[in-house]
Amino acid sequence: MEDVIRYGIVGSGMMGIEHIMNINIIPGARVTAIADPNEGSREWARATAEGKIEEFSDHRDLLGSGAVDAVIVATPNHIHARILDDIFETPLHVLCEKPLCTTLEDARTAAAKAKEHKGVFWVGMEYRYMPPVTRFVEEVHGGTAGKLRMFAIREHRYPFLQKVGDWNRFSRNTGGTLVEKSCHYFDMMRHVVQAEPVRVYASGGQDVNHLDESYDGETPDILDNAFVVVDFANGVRAMHDLCMFAEGSRNQEEMSAVGDTGKIECLIPEGNVVIGKRQPKSVETVHVPVREEVLKAGFHHGASYFQHQAFQRAIREGSAPQVSAEDGLRAVAMGLAAHRSIEEGRPVLMSELGL
Repeated sequence: MEDVIRYGIVGSGMMGIEHIMNINIIPGARVTAIADPNEGSREWARATAEGKIEEFSDHRDLLGSGAVDAVIVATPNHIHARILDDIFETPLHVLCEKPLCTTLEDARTAAAKAKEHKGVFWVGMEYRYMPPVTRFVEEVHGGTAGKLRMFAIREHRYPFLQKVGDWNRFSRNTGGTLVEKSCHYFDMMRHVVQAEPVRVYASGGQDVNHLDESYDGETPDILDNAFVVVDFANGVRAMHDLCMFAEGSRNQEEMSAVGDTGKIECLIPEGNVVIGKRQPKSVETVHVPVREEVLKAGFHHGASYFQHQAFQRAIREGSAPQVSAEDGLRAVAMGLAAHRSIEEGRPVLMSELGL
């Protein structure tokens, strides 16, 4: 590998473009090739990338081109598994966007193959890398709130955006809302709690969004709101509160960790971390700034930029990924367990999924 890491982007829709925008502003990295069957998406990538890039309609041609050292997989969720099968035949480094796959079987296969893969295999869990979230996690793990007992993540936001081919309107393509959207948060639960989930129980539905839409005679079947409670092996309880018809919110993401001596909150996009103590009672707000250049390079409060820096360090140093395929598998499994809980009206043990 030369001094510059050469990236190939497989899937140049909205998330692929975010990756290009961030690679553009990181020294020692450059997008040299893109692959997407949609001409409009290729044109978008061509206009965003800096310098000349090679273009392919088939990802297999990109993989065999010799033009890249690392690949970003940012295609529709249900295509991940077959693209990864082709990547595993190469030594290329790979960052696969979340969710790793849409089914437990495919995620297991990918995780097993990733362990033997010659290149770095990284799953894109951007929320870990938002600077305010990073500070929040440091405070929790540093014992600022004492022994962690409860952890909650709320995302109140806008509905799913329109995508090429409307693939994200159906659970068969996304894995379901709690896989597609919420695997970020289940990953964050494991990251913060530092234990494995034991039991998941959830309530959710499709109550507002997409009910008046029709695609080839089919009405979308994706959930637009849910509560998910997770019991962890170390006794910590965690909750995820998702609403996708809540544009009128001050913050899109809110996290809170409560321990036996205090409480820590993280508010996005305000960028504030709130630290509360019980004895003596005090509340302090710490603003965690992010450079404007970084904020403008995407939609995840700077997270993609810092994730790419960490991914590139792993490539250059030959170190382990911070977010492994096993992490991706477990996040998918938690989302699938939550969907099963909703569908069957009962708590679901993670052991039922073999985890």
